[in-house]
Amino acid sequence: MPSLAIHTGRALTPLAEIPDALILVEDGQIRAIGPRGSLELPPGAQLVHAPALTAAPGFVDVHIHGAAGRDAMEATPDALGVMAACVGRHGTTSFVATTVSASIAQTQRSLGGLAGAIREQPANRGPAAECLGVHLEGPFLNAARRGVHPAEHLIAPSPAVLAKFLAAAEGFARILTLAPELEGAAETITAARAAGVVVAMGHTDARYGDALRAIELGARHAAHVFNAMRPFSHRETGVIGAVLTDARVTAEVIADGVHVDDPALRLLLAAKSAEQVLLVSDGTAATAMPDGTYRLGSIEVTVNGGVCRNHEGRIAGSTLTLDRAVRRMAALGVPAAAAVQMASFNPARLLGIESRKGRLAQGADADIALLDENLNVARVFARGREIQA
Repeated sequence: MPSLAIHTGRALTPLAEIPDALILVEDGQIRAIGPRGSLELPPGAQLVHAPALTAAPGFVDVHIHGAAGRDAMEATPDALGVMAACVGRHGTTSFVATTVSASIAQTQRSLGGLAGAIREQPANRGPAAECLGVHLEGPFLNAARRGVHPAEHLIAPSPAVLAKFLAAAEGFARILTLAPELEGAAETITAARAAGVVVAMGHTDARYGDALRAIELGARHAAHVFNAMRPFSHRETGVIGAVLTDARVTAEVIADGVHVDDPALRLLLAAKSAEQVLLVSDGTAATAMPDGTYRLGSIEVTVNGGVCRNHEGRIAGSTLTLDRAVRRMAALGVPAAAAVQMASFNPARLLGIESRKGRLAQGADADIALLDENLNVARVFARGREIQA
């Protein structure tokens, strides 16, 4: 692959800001980054001259069910490829395909299919986002806070069932969301952590003490905070109280203006700071599609005005993309670098891959989003190759 040089008005690494930035790319990785005057342009390098734009790391979405009419539970290379191409155009260069509660057998089939599809992501495929693994959202969820997850498929947390899922995922399981108050949760959290899987608390009616015990066992994340959780009360703060006050826990949020009101977003940021908040899409097959009817796993969802709901009228995922989430946070007064960090470095750090994803640094993958002054995505590069709009 020919070497590439990207010159922008600034770069948000996002932990630092580099004015008049030059990024040198070779073989899909960043070889050097710094002020333009400090670096020498390699002979024959392809130059992208974009002084009006800002370079940022490609976004990393750790909670996404689908996009462009396709659903992760289809678990085929074609479905995954369509999703990857779609979100890539919106600046997301890495994602974790997320399941929805289904029967044990169907979940195993989907995990096996996803594992095969992830392995088949060929290096010479057209530029698109990279699927990093699988996020198991369910079936170890509390029926009282199930959202649209089918009640008939919810089961108590079980290390034995988790072992089946991990085997089917063939090493690609990255995150497990469960309700920590359920019987069997403690043993399942321990088993997941032993397997190197990030444990998130979600779809939960946990009280504060339940959540704290889960954190002590190794739960380190909270799925779509405020949604599908016991509400906060001044006498029983519940899982939200634990999330807001325990620095060991990161919090993901769906900043689409539908799932969480602005005052709650401000509260989350004030309690956790930008370093511990992750932006996620919780996107469905309806993402980047017109209003209509789509699938979320086995669930039929209807989209009206860009809002997904099931037949009961419950919110069913979103049509959000992470570039929109970044812009929404910026509209709340969050500095651009911090908003970008919540969509890139923080989720990469949750997965333990921040040395190569979610940042602009020497040795990292050349996943780069070029943003205009309003944080709209102008151009995107995935591992040094431009994703076509």
